[in-house]
Amino acid sequence: MNTQALSGIELRAPAYAWGQRVIALDDLVNDGSYPDRPLDALLAARGSVGEVVNIGHAPDLNEPVYLVQFDGCVVGCLEIELVPAPPGLLPETEDRA
Repeated sequence: MNTQALSGIELRAPAYAWGQRVIALDDLVNDGSYPDRPLDALLAARGSVGEVVNIGHAPDLNEPVYLVQFDGCVVGCLEIELVPAPPGLLPETEDRA
């Protein structure tokens, strides 16, 4: 299927899938998206493992945006901020088997 934006530019396909475990490559800090937390507060430390819970698209960048559930916090991330978690990094649970 050929998916295109209204501007006629082909949308970039996401590299990660819903439910996929990923690792933060850098400290992820509050850019103002969390008004109840101080600006620049740490949301997920470098090396934190999270799970992709939703995928959107940033039209200005023509890039996928991932909502990643880290320990108690959902953070919007770009692909350059993530790397796939290797299999076996964390024990699998029954619902993830």
